[in-house]
Amino acid sequence: MALLEMKDLTIYYKLQNGWVHAVDDINLKLERGERIGLVGESGCGKTTLAYTISFLLPNNAYVKEGTITFDEKNLTEIAVDKQGRIKMFAEGLRDIRWKQISLIFQSAMNSFNPVMSVGDQIIEAILAHEKITKEEARERVKQLYNIVGLPEDRIDSYPHEYSGGMKQRALIAMAISLSPKLIIADEPTTALDVITQDRILAELVKLQQKMNSSMIVISHDISIVAQLSTRIVIMYAGKIVEDASTREIFKNAKHPYTEALLKAYPSAKGEKRRLLSIPGSPPDLVNPPQGCRFNPRCPFAKPKCIEEEPKLREISPNHFVACHFSEEIYGVK
Repeated sequence: MALLEMKDLTIYYKLQNGWVHAVDDINLKLERGERIGLVGESGCGKTTLAYTISFLLPNNAYVKEGTITFDEKNLTEIAVDKQGRIKMFAEGLRDIRWKQISLIFQSAMNSFNPVMSVGDQIIEAILAHEKITKEEARERVKQLYNIVGLPEDRIDSYPHEYSGGMKQRALIAMAISLSPKLIIADEPTTALDVITQDRILAELVKLQQKMNSSMIVISHDISIVAQLSTRIVIMYAGKIVEDASTREIFKNAKHPYTEALLKAYPSAKGEKRRLLSIPGSPPDLVNPPQGCRFNPRCPFAKPKCIEEEPKLREISPNHFVACHFSEEIYGVK
């Protein structure tokens, strides 16, 4: 059975001027030991989707429909009331958060308490979930620092005494401190130079494989996700528009939005080519477009794209696309 399964998941944010359709009718499975990348422009719903797994969303978020099952537990039954409001401190979530599902937050610069040493913050997370002494927890932190390449003598340093790369490594150490079954990495290398970024990504994959954990990587940068993930899920305006293996996405993309994303990033291989931007802007999710949400920006849009919403369908083994005309545009493999 899959470690994580989302069925018909729909999440809206309530604002004064209406409901933001942040995540709409999502169906997604994550197998044990699998690494999935969520890719899309800012505001497409990927962070909302990932943070809903541990129900770390603001008070104006509502689960309108659907379920989340993690390790055979229905988390929506635990954490969502009858009105769809999220019970952030629901009984039962404490045992799941961090111990079974951990997070590498988007900004390591702002993820640590500035008035506590970094080591004490990791020790605090360990002691909150395991009945061990503080000395034993400190020894574990030393082991974690060795794993992520941080010197042991920096355990008692404060966040402002760490460089950006050191903070990111410390955050990874905290995320793996309890050997979770699922690691969610939200833009794990933001603001790092490319050399540090490459080292941290390599370490993250190595650690995930060693623990046999599953991983969800969130990024707008498809090149980072390609390095970390075995499977890529492309999101646009709260919807999944394509879902396939990393190799299949790069070799045989079948959605116009995926193709546009690939053309917007440079490649170190092959002939040099001019990078292309995607015309227009993502839609207002308070009033999303009718039919296919990408139709106002799609060069292949036809009347059917405006009149009818495309369903996510399997066009080849384990390759899913939400486009009416993918075979007509790209041919049949």
